[in-house]
This record gives sequence, C-alpha cells and structure tokens, in this order.
Amino acid sequence: MASAAIEILGLSLSILGWVGVILACGLPMWQVSAFIENNIVVAQIIWEGLWMSCVVQSTGQMQCKVYDSILALSQELQAGRALTVMASIVGLIGLLVTIVGAKCTNCLQGNSAKGRVLLAGGVIYILCGILVLIPLCWIANIIITEFYDPRVPASQKREMGAALYVGWAATALLLLGGSLLCCSFAMKDGISDSVRLGLLQIMPT
Repeated sequence: MASAAIEILGLSLSILGWVGVILACGLPMWQVSAFIENNIVVAQIIWEGLWMSCVVQSTGQMQCKVYDSILALSQELQAGRALTVMASIVGLIGLLVTIVGAKCTNCLQGNSAKGRVLLAGGVIYILCGILVLIPLCWIANIIITEFYDPRVPASQKREMGAALYVGWAATALLLLGGSLLCCSFAMKDGISDSVRLGLLQIMPT
C-alpha cells in the first residue's frame, strides 16, 4: 500500500510538473520591463518569451508578435526553445512509460518488470526537470547580469517574468515526482533485498 501511495503521488507531481513545463514554454513572460530610474512611469509594458514578444499598453491593449527569424535570436533563446521543447517531449515519454509500469494497469505482468519500467519513468522525469532547468537558469543569469550592468540603458533592462517562476516550480515537481517514482521501485514486492537496500541508501533523506 505504501508503495502504491508513493507511486501515485510521484506520478501526480510529475504530471503537474510536465504541464508546468509546457505552460512555461508557451508563456511570453520570460523577461518583462524593469521599472527603474526614468523608466518607472511608462505607457507600455514589454514581455519577451521564447516564441514571441508582447507590448501591453496602459489602456490594457496587448499586441504580440512572433519572432521573425530563428537565426536572429540570441543563443539563450535558441537554446531555451530547443531544451524546453525537448523537455516537453521527454515528459510525454515519461508519462507513457510510467503508465505502462503503474500498478493500476495491466500492460505488463509481474512486479519486477513493472518496477524496472517505473524506475525508468522516474529517471526520465528527472531528466525532463534538468532539461528545463538549464534555460531557466541561463536566462535568469543574463537578466540579473544586465540589470546590474551600468552600460545597459534603463529602457533595455529586464526583470524575471512569471514564466521563469512557473518553470522553476515545474522543475521542482518533476525532480520530486521522479525521485518518488524511483523510490517506489525499491518498495515494490518481488525486488531483491540487496537491490532494495541499495536504492534506499542512495535516495535523499
């Protein structure tokens, strides 16, 4: 019963994290206008994402434009696109794998086989979290560096947008969910005591 509960919790957290990755990937609020110095009172707010930039007027009107050229994008945006799309695909693969290895399905027979598949699903979700964490930290580092760089004009300074925080939350869910799925493998019936002991020893306390 404990193994099944951990399995369900891990799968639920992983799915929520995967949905968060997709949401963060599509949101245009990776970078937002910084309200500093002469830029405190502005008639518009600028949002910049992986795929488009948006201008929000003080009247509430919003206009978004998809980036025209991929080659004209900065390295971090190109890498961010590639890694978040990869993370979304990897997360989908993780979902399919964990469904096959779940106790509530009959795709496989035997606890040992299901346990190995579930372990693979947990590792895939952890990989998904790492993939999306890289562009999040990369872009956040650039935003912070440019914000404190006196050579960058105030009008071009940006702050971290909501999409970054959504992505970090999704990463935490994926890492935690994937770890729980790996942990549930160690608790499944039919796994040898030596394997179970080894897995429990390497899991974080």
